[in-house]
Amino acid sequence: MFKNYIFSFFFFSGIIVISIIFLPSFFLPQNIVIFGGKLMGYWTSFCLKFFLSTQILIKGTENVIKNEKFFIAASHQSMFETFFLQTIFNSPIFILKKELLSIPIFGWYLKKIGSISIKRDKITKDNLGFFDAISKIALNSNRPLIIFPQGTRVLPNERPPFKKGVSKIYELLNIACQPIAINSGNVWPKKGRKIPGKKIIISIMPPIKKNLQKDEFLKNLENKIYSELDLIN
Repeated sequence: MFKNYIFSFFFFSGIIVISIIFLPSFFLPQNIVIFGGKLMGYWTSFCLKFFLSTQILIKGTENVIKNEKFFIAASHQSMFETFFLQTIFNSPIFILKKELLSIPIFGWYLKKIGSISIKRDKITKDNLGFFDAISKIALNSNRPLIIFPQGTRVLPNERPPFKKGVSKIYELLNIACQPIAINSGNVWPKKGRKIPGKKIIISIMPPIKKNLQKDEFLKNLENKIYSELDLIN
């Protein structure tokens, strides 16, 4: 319990300090805000290692897609991946739930780095333009999109079906997908205490090439990520 309090105090204090330091970056080029996001990712890693004795292992770096456009589909069990994946990939663009943009300061950063929001399970004017925004960014940027196809954080042993939106993105963009399995919920569950002395594994799997039928892609992606989670949990 004590380690949890110490971790939470230093982690959130650091995030707040970084946010304050980078406040002027709202009026500066986007790359400066993106650098601040990377710092938050490294700070997250430091706090987990130092205060919770967490090992962080990255598997499959040789599978990272190079020299072509791609998007990332990652499992989602904790806050960890929203910070740490920024340290692995080149300035990723997050696809996230609209509510996160309402968080003071943090939500402003998400907007500034170009995050794309969607209101889950609702038809709104913003949602109708969601795929247009994704298509425009993919066409004009070399930054990879990140989507969490489970739609929300889940417990390590939960296996909800993936949202069909990820297959629509795959079909729309016609680019490769980089599947990633992350067992962060074993250390940082969505509810309850964090668990010290354990291991977070980020497994970067071989890409799923473009031009599959979207239903085939969705089944393939779900099987790949859940099979890998069964191995690393």
